[in-house]
Amino acid sequence: MSAFEKPQIIAHIQKGLNYTVFDCKWVPCSAKFVTMGNFARGTGVIQLYEIQHGDLKLLREIEKAKPIKCGTFGATSLQQRYLATGDFAGNLHIWNLEAPENPVYSVKGHKEIINTIDGVGGLGIGEGAPEIVTGSRDGTVKVWDPRQKDDPVANMEPVQGENKRDCWTVAFGNAYNQEERVVCAGYDNGDIKLFDLRSMSLRWETNIKNGVCSLEFDRKDISMNKLVATSLEGKFHVFDMRTQHPTKGFASVSEKAHKSTVWQVRHLPQNRELFLTAGGAGGLHLWKYEYPVQRSKKDSEGVEMGVAGSVSLLQNVTLSTQPISSLDWSPDKRGLCICSSFDQMVRVLIITKLHKI
Repeated sequence: MSAFEKPQIIAHIQKGLNYTVFDCKWVPCSAKFVTMGNFARGTGVIQLYEIQHGDLKLLREIEKAKPIKCGTFGATSLQQRYLATGDFAGNLHIWNLEAPENPVYSVKGHKEIINTIDGVGGLGIGEGAPEIVTGSRDGTVKVWDPRQKDDPVANMEPVQGENKRDCWTVAFGNAYNQEERVVCAGYDNGDIKLFDLRSMSLRWETNIKNGVCSLEFDRKDISMNKLVATSLEGKFHVFDMRTQHPTKGFASVSEKAHKSTVWQVRHLPQNRELFLTAGGAGGLHLWKYEYPVQRSKKDSEGVEMGVAGSVSLLQNVTLSTQPISSLDWSPDKRGLCICSSFDQMVRVLIITKLHKI
């Protein structure tokens, strides 16, 4: 691919904020997005911005008692567009951004900080009930149905005598019909665990030797295809989730992506073979996954096993001197992206020429 054909990553708008921002998410079907974080005085904040004439307009600022770590629109309808958030005190709240004084749903979900959250069954993405999954420093991963008060519909916690590990990242997947659904969780010791919510069992686990910072399936609403896991020491792993070998598990390929922690991975909604990784040194890398000629083969005993593909770097750019803490592609406009970083900045990015890849 020549330099002229390569996608370019352009910082379109940059805005400094007066708080530490942990997460940012596009509001579906709009030119708006939310940022979440905490003020120096120890309170939480949600800000709602809109892109207007090449600039950002602050539409609403909501201050809450506890710092807000993470948020998702994944379990809401396109009509309501409610934001689910996890905070430093272990609370799961769902907010109507039009009337945010009191949450429409609230539960003390965990004993410690909710590090990570994901949603499925909303926005017309994925079959089945709307559900939210939260992962916490308390070692538990819980699945919530916003229509059911107080108690989680599933609770994945360490077995008796097992050390509790800090859960850093969770992701829904395999939601291709009313029954099937999985949750993948990544932990500070490098464990990755795949929970089958239909059979309520641990389907697979592995360890990538370093803390798992971010996990994402290339699509939530299809039969499991690929899973990307990023880690503390600059590597990411792409697992081919189509074929599970009874002893070897899923085939994978790993890539040294950044010189520091890979904080985030996000797949392009309009093309699941492209994904962005965000690094601890303020860099963004755009990758393409290539499938092998055959995605499975038989081992020496005739049992099917997966074959991993390869990844290639399409483009990279350094945006900040500080880690990029969150990243979100626009679901509506191809190549539009937002990211936040620990220099208290939020950036709107345009990634060009993605339709040609």
